[in-house]
Amino acid sequence: MTHVVRALAFLLLLPALAVRADIAADSAADADYWLERLGPALNMTSYRGVFVYARGDQVSTMRVAHRYRDGYVEERLVQQDGANGEIVRKGMRVVCVLPDHGRIQLDQVIPSGPFAEAFASQPLQVSKWYVPEKVGEDRVAGYASVVVALKARDGFRYDHRLWLEKTTGLLVKSHVRTAAGEVLERFQFTSLEITDDLPDSDFEVQLEGREVRRDLPDPAASPAPARMNGWTLGWRPDGFMPAAAPRSGSGQAVAFSDGVAAFSVFVEPRGRLDMPTGASRIGATTAYMRQLDAGKNGFLVTVVGEIPPATARRVANSVAIDDAMAFTVQPQ
Repeated sequence: MTHVVRALAFLLLLPALAVRADIAADSAADADYWLERLGPALNMTSYRGVFVYARGDQVSTMRVAHRYRDGYVEERLVQQDGANGEIVRKGMRVVCVLPDHGRIQLDQVIPSGPFAEAFASQPLQVSKWYVPEKVGEDRVAGYASVVVALKARDGFRYDHRLWLEKTTGLLVKSHVRTAAGEVLERFQFTSLEITDDLPDSDFEVQLEGREVRRDLPDPAASPAPARMNGWTLGWRPDGFMPAAAPRSGSGQAVAFSDGVAAFSVFVEPRGRLDMPTGASRIGATTAYMRQLDAGKNGFLVTVVGEIPPATARRVANSVAIDDAMAFTVQPQ
């Protein structure tokens, strides 16, 4: 009789188990649908608003106007706190104006996170490295949104949570989190207007000061090949594929992305500088530095990106110098 009762109880549970499995499958399907909309929405949605970007104890507020017209993107970012500054993008041409600074680098003032290249293109095979799930709905800056969680499948990368506006798929809020749920980095619109009615004046440089111009790489072109001339990288987390090589001064650099996160490896002659080594972290961005000797030559290995410190350390420790003569040592 006991066996019969157990069998009946199991049969009664089957519908509930089937419903739960269907819910999980539907949730994953919903998440994939929203992730497919994310990349196009970032470029092709026209809007203006103010957003806050926080990592660690650093908080920045910026006003943004973004328009997609005649097949190319126009965008203007204006800093709302600290030094005056603005960035205007028209197609592949970017102009940066920071009147209160002598030397400026665009990479230091263009916010990362949702405006980074990893978020600007459709995630590639994300489900291999993250478990996507639609976890609910919310409202951000007055707009109804869906919430999609990306849980890392290993300990080599962080979790992400994305809030996407329901009509357009525009990213309106995001978190970068540890496996324990600690929020390391956050982005959120505090005011937002999604509209096609944006005047040309919203996209003109309005501040006076020194201008720095740069042409962005053509997204339709293949990324620059990884440059590992004279050195090798023995390990990197699965899924991080070579991306466009960053600028590296007198050294060499390669960049890697898994479609959501990215990190870069810089290898350069150490010269006479005695640089500190070890890891530092601001929000979700880790910088790990290691000194490396090859014969009579000293080198500095730096790993920077949205990866945990232990991952950055393992990547840096896997760098080996095969040919020191491949580097041109610059006098310090």
